[in-house]
Amino acid sequence: MSYANYLAGDPVIVTAALTGGVHGKEANPNLPETPEEIGRAAAAVEEAGAAVVHVHARTENGERSFETERFQAIDDAIRERTDDLIIQHSTGGTAAPATDRHLPLRTDPPPEMASLDMGPLNRYDHLTSENTRAMVDSLHEEMRERGIKPELEVFNDGHRNEVYGLLDRRDLAEPVYATLIFGPGTLTRPTPQNFRNAIEDLPDGVLFNTLGFGRHQLPFATMGILFGGHVRVGLEDNVYYRRGELAESNAQLVRRVVRLADELQRPVATPSEAREILGLH
Repeated sequence: MSYANYLAGDPVIVTAALTGGVHGKEANPNLPETPEEIGRAAAAVEEAGAAVVHVHARTENGERSFETERFQAIDDAIRERTDDLIIQHSTGGTAAPATDRHLPLRTDPPPEMASLDMGPLNRYDHLTSENTRAMVDSLHEEMRERGIKPELEVFNDGHRNEVYGLLDRRDLAEPVYATLIFGPGTLTRPTPQNFRNAIEDLPDGVLFNTLGFGRHQLPFATMGILFGGHVRVGLEDNVYYRRGELAESNAQLVRRVVRLADELQRPVATPSEAREILGLH
């Protein structure tokens, strides 16, 4: 994927990351946490132009949950309120047993997509998200068995190496889809040059999704659109609309990136078009 894809007018898939698993309403009171809130947020982002919703589950008190039942309740709420959205579950997490990381894959029906972290990363001053190769392979195997498309989450340059390694070890259904993540800490440093390096260093044929944390969400979404990739926005990654102004909703962030794609003359993919692009059947 490249600037040529932009010039060709290939559709851009917009993913909305609705809630995340770290910050909650203390960071932005508009962030959805309950299944009902997440279902309403999904309906709003579908109307705004998103094709995919990236989903984390929460307990009743707002803390991260891996329980299948919590994901099931969220999926039911989303399907009740939306027409055709692609649901993507998160399997990432910190200080969770490997067995728990599989639980989001076991809803009925399973999600069409699920995230697959490509390696370890530091969180705050004392936590590390452990993603050993054995864990990655185990999660991928269950995704393959259940017909779930993996979304490879690439947090830094080393994780791009891990994408090559995973492709050597495992038979991934084409097209392979990777999210390139830019921001502080363990993430790739958010500079335009690093963005160019990242997209040029992906294995041939890999489609890329663009994720910038915090204030980097908007400029990296812009670069993702211009270089023929896809984009992810939402309150999981950025709770502000602009400096000092909290976002009103996930839909507000989606509407902005859809307007941006329209101004740049790149069509926004519908859910059915996104399924064709991603090879979801």
